[in-house]
Amino acid sequence: MQGSLAIDAQALIALRAQAKSSPDAALGKVASQFEAMFMQMLLKSMRDSLPQDGMLDSEATRTYVGMLDQQLAASLSSKGGIGLADILVKQLRASGGTGAVDPAAAVSGSAAVNPFNPGEGYVKPGTEVPGKQSAAHVREFIDKVGVYASSASSETGVPARFIAAQAALESNWGRNEIRSADGTQSYNLFGIKAGRDWTGKTVDVVTTEYTNGTAARTTEKFRAYDSYAQGFLDYAQLLKGRYKAAVAAGDNPQQFAQGLQQGGYATDPLYADKIARIINTNFSARA
Repeated sequence: MQGSLAIDAQALIALRAQAKSSPDAALGKVASQFEAMFMQMLLKSMRDSLPQDGMLDSEATRTYVGMLDQQLAASLSSKGGIGLADILVKQLRASGGTGAVDPAAAVSGSAAVNPFNPGEGYVKPGTEVPGKQSAAHVREFIDKVGVYASSASSETGVPARFIAAQAALESNWGRNEIRSADGTQSYNLFGIKAGRDWTGKTVDVVTTEYTNGTAARTTEKFRAYDSYAQGFLDYAQLLKGRYKAAVAAGDNPQQFAQGLQQGGYATDPLYADKIARIINTNFSARA
């Protein structure tokens, strides 16, 4: 599809046919399209970190910008890209995997690659491991937070998949993000409360707290940010300052989760078990 529209269905059909007749020849093109998809994800992440309430912002302009980014990513990948396609081709040829590539699945995202373990795909609907999430909203959430989780990982040393798993638990995979009464986003995916030392924006939210194992509904103040990038950075600083046991857990999911609970991150008595379960069932072990 190089040199054509990013959404050229006819080119995709032709690429699939070529993959069947000559898989090795089609491999480079498939890798290039995957690189374009990856670059589009990066562009989208950068767009999402910017304010979305400008005078000229609307659903129509956001749609147009999304289409523009898609085409820009395709154009850049056809002119050498960032080198990701070349690496993929080398790895696939070295592993003898050229005959297993379905270009339609690779480009459309139906066999999307796990950003926390490149080379291993998400479980497809109908073949799930019990307890493993595979719905579209889960894949969208992981794609959305991948860049920010990696940044927080670099800041703390905590594996990115641990960070994404906690954000998934706190926000119900992005479906229950903390918002103000008028619907304004807080960009707070970790349920970080606004204590006395917090001088930034806040949002009042009704939440469930546990006292001696008994749940009760209460209204609490939570921190609000201007972007996900800012929210994940604040989370990283919070981990380093208050939850050193979790940071020191290395690559052990259970110890990370226990470090959070023992440090008082949440009052839910099952908080650690829930995080560990999400890590173990929805994120692959480190490659």
